[in-house]
Amino acid sequence: MTDTHVQAPGASFNFAQHLIARNAARAGKLAYIDDTGTLTYGELAERIRRAATALLAMGIRREERVLLLMHDCNDWPVAFLGAMYAGIVPVAVNTLLTADDCAYVVSHSRPQAALVSGALLPTLQAALSQAPHETRRLIASRSNAQLPPDAIDFEDFIASAPPLAAPAATGPDDPGFWLYSSGSTGRPKGAVHTHANPYWTAELYAAPVLGLAERDILFSAAKLFFAYGLGNALSFPLSVGATTVLMAERPTPDAVFKRWLGQTPSQVPTRRPTVFFGAPTGYAGMLAAPNLPARAEVALRLCSSAGEALPADLGERFTAHFGCEIIDGIGSTEMLHIFLSNVPGKVRYGTTGRPVPGYAVDLRGDDGCPVPDGETGDLYIQGPSAALMYWGNREKSRETFQGVWTKSGDKYVRNADGTYTYSGRSDDMLKVSGIYVSPFEVEATLVQHPAVLEVAVIGVADDDGLTRAKAFVVLKPGHEASADDLKAFVKERLAPYKYPRQIEFIAELPKTATGKVQRFRLREKESQAR
Repeated sequence: MTDTHVQAPGASFNFAQHLIARNAARAGKLAYIDDTGTLTYGELAERIRRAATALLAMGIRREERVLLLMHDCNDWPVAFLGAMYAGIVPVAVNTLLTADDCAYVVSHSRPQAALVSGALLPTLQAALSQAPHETRRLIASRSNAQLPPDAIDFEDFIASAPPLAAPAATGPDDPGFWLYSSGSTGRPKGAVHTHANPYWTAELYAAPVLGLAERDILFSAAKLFFAYGLGNALSFPLSVGATTVLMAERPTPDAVFKRWLGQTPSQVPTRRPTVFFGAPTGYAGMLAAPNLPARAEVALRLCSSAGEALPADLGERFTAHFGCEIIDGIGSTEMLHIFLSNVPGKVRYGTTGRPVPGYAVDLRGDDGCPVPDGETGDLYIQGPSAALMYWGNREKSRETFQGVWTKSGDKYVRNADGTYTYSGRSDDMLKVSGIYVSPFEVEATLVQHPAVLEVAVIGVADDDGLTRAKAFVVLKPGHEASADDLKAFVKERLAPYKYPRQIEFIAELPKTATGKVQRFRLREKESQAR
C-alpha cells in the first residue's frame, strides 16, 4: 500500500544518486557537523563518488558486501552511500558489539572489505581471527595508531580515487544495504533492504508527518547503524536538504545537552538542533538530570521517540518543561522506519498514534482473525519499505514476511478514536487469571511515581504455579520508595489483578543499544535465582 501522492521510483534507481541529485543546488550548504569538522553537500557528493571508485578499484563487485563498523562521524554517510553508489551493499553493524558478536556478523554476512573506525579496529581484528571470513582489506577511519599491513587510512583510500562518473545501474528492488536486528530476543538477523526502501520512509514520513525542512538542524541520539538512526541522520535530512549534527560518543544526558546548546568537544562551530530524535529511556534520564537545560537555552521545535512506547507521563513532563512535543511512533528494522505515529499538533500521549499514510496496519488474534477495538492483537504492517528477507534464514523470513504483510512481533490495541496503544512484545505479554496483561501498561503506571526512574515487568510463577507480574525498578538518584508503596500506587490506578506481586530494586535494566529493555535477560535472571 503506497500513497498515490508520492511518485514511485523509476525502473532505474540508485538511492545514493537520488540524494546527490536532490541536493545539487545546495553545494555550499552544510550537510553534516561532527565532533571534528563539517561537510558541505558539495563535499559530500564528491566524497561519495570517490569512495565508490575506490571500492570498485579494490575488486569488489556489484552486490558484494562491505562491513561498516564505524562511529557516527562525517565518514559514515560517505562510506555507506559510496558503497550504494557503486552498487555494493554496505552492512551497517552495531559499534557496541563484542568481538564474539562481531565474529558472528562477519561470518554470516561475508563482507569483502570492512570500513571501520580506528578505535574499533582491535575488536574487528579479534573477530576476524576467530571466524571464517572473506574480508580482504580494512579501511580505517580516524585512526590514531599504526595501521596493520592489510589496512589503509580512509582519507588515503578516497583521496587518490577520482569521482565515479555514473552510479551503478541499480533498480528500486535491488539489494541496497543490510541492517541487523538489535537482538532483543537472541541472535541478530540480517534484514536485506532495497535501494527504494529509504526513499519511501523519507517521502512518507520525514516531510509529510514530521514536517522536516531544509531550515532544520537534526540531531539523533540513535546511531546511524540503527534503522531509526539511519532515517533520522541520513535518509531524512539528505532528502530535504537539512543539516545534521553527528556525535560519536554515547548519548548520555550530558552529551546530548551539549549538542542541544550548540557545543562540540573540539569547539567546531555548530548550531543548536531544532529537531531531536531519542528513545523513552533517554528522555527519562534527561528529565531526571540535575543540569536539564532551560527552555530558553535550546532551539528545539520538535522531538521524536521510538524504540519502545513512550509513557504518557514522560511526554507530558517533557512538553511542560520545553514547550515542545515528542512525536511517539513505532518502526522496526524490518520496516526500516516509523509506520505508526502521532502527528505534530495532534499528539495523544500514551498512544502510538495512527498509521502513517502509505502504510496499513492490522491487528489479529491468535486465530489469525482481526480483533475488535479494545482487544489486544498481533500487529501486522503493509507498506513499501519492508525488507526483502532475513539473509540465510528462510524459517524466520517466512514467519515475518507474509506476502504483503510484515508481522511485527508487537501487541497492540486499537482505540475507538483510531489511535493505537502499545501492549508489549508478543513474547513479553502476561496472562494473569486468564486475561492478557500488558507489561508496558504496568511499567507506564509505575514510572509516574516520583521516585521511579525506570521499570521493567515480567511474568513469574507463584507458589501455585500461576503467572503473576514482577517489577524490576530503578529509582531516581536520591529518592526512596518501598515495594508496598509502589504496589499501592499501581492498585490505585489499574485493575487489581494487574499490580505487580513482587518488586525488586536494581541499579540498571538490561538493554539493547537502542534502549530497548531486554526482558528475556530478566527472565533468565529470575530462572537462575530459583
